[in-house]
Amino acid sequence: MTAPSASDSDDKPGLMARLRARMPWFDHVMRAQERYNSSKGNFYAAGITYYTIFALFPLLMVGFAIGGFVLASRPELLMETENQIRANVSGDLGQQLIELMEAAIESRTSVGIIGLATAAWAGLGWMNNLREALSQMWGLFRDKPAGFVKTKLSDLLALVSLFVASVFTLALTALGNTGVIKDLLHWLGFQDSAILSLTLRVASIAISILVSWLLFTYVIARLPRESVSFRSSMRAGLIAAVAFEVFKLVASIYLRSVLTGPAGATFGPVLGLMVFAYITARLVLFSTAWAATMPENMGDAALPAPGPAVIHNRVITRPGLGPWQAVAAAAAGALGVLTFSRWRRR
Repeated sequence: MTAPSASDSDDKPGLMARLRARMPWFDHVMRAQERYNSSKGNFYAAGITYYTIFALFPLLMVGFAIGGFVLASRPELLMETENQIRANVSGDLGQQLIELMEAAIESRTSVGIIGLATAAWAGLGWMNNLREALSQMWGLFRDKPAGFVKTKLSDLLALVSLFVASVFTLALTALGNTGVIKDLLHWLGFQDSAILSLTLRVASIAISILVSWLLFTYVIARLPRESVSFRSSMRAGLIAAVAFEVFKLVASIYLRSVLTGPAGATFGPVLGLMVFAYITARLVLFSTAWAATMPENMGDAALPAPGPAVIHNRVITRPGLGPWQAVAAAAAGALGVLTFSRWRRR
């Protein structure tokens, strides 16, 4: 028996190649990961996270302005708020808080306008980064990008539509809350029990997954700059919704353990928000790459037409024999003839 040669061992496929050939789902996951890496998924996820955190500050300004308008229109509520501050914060600090609140109420219009303008600017940057990232995951490369005004108007329309979709999904989530369902079942005459609590918990998770599925499917299918497959987006949205629910469960357990200390109470919410935004962005982009690498979306790439043929004429000049070269050639020829004739006579 002969031992296998080195060339035979080199030709044998590796472990990853054998696993991909044996398990189609694993091959699909690897294709999605390759698309995610080649399209700079981590880079776009970091950009989405940056704009998410950056947009919080103008949104807080808008929130303060709305609170200022509410307090200014309801003097009894303003008086009650000031009394609560005096009762809980004594001394000069309480008085400073009241003066700060009154200053915020007086400047509510300017704060609201600046907050809205900054929020719109940050929101357009966030939407542009998200749409470009989704288009890259789908492999949609625009040879000629649209104009600046047209792109911003398109991003603004997409931002408003996403806001409406988010409000709709939040309303469905509120309706699917365990407390709401429990009150409804109590109104129908059901009594509290362990089975009822388990059923409510399962129903709440199922409704949360359904709502996340609707939102992620809309993001994956409708936010890219070109039309994509809606059927593939639905499958990818379901994967993202299930993974997002698992991530929320793990994140809630982690935050409860981190926020107990003083450092966690100070920096935990900001860091938790950054991690939450980054993981969610990566999850959405990877799910989009998974949808883009499905067999029905992996058609052969169109080969570009060859360019026009260009003919270059080359003129090659070959100079003749010079005078000395001609004399040398004639002498060599005569010498050869004489030598040959003498050899014939002998």
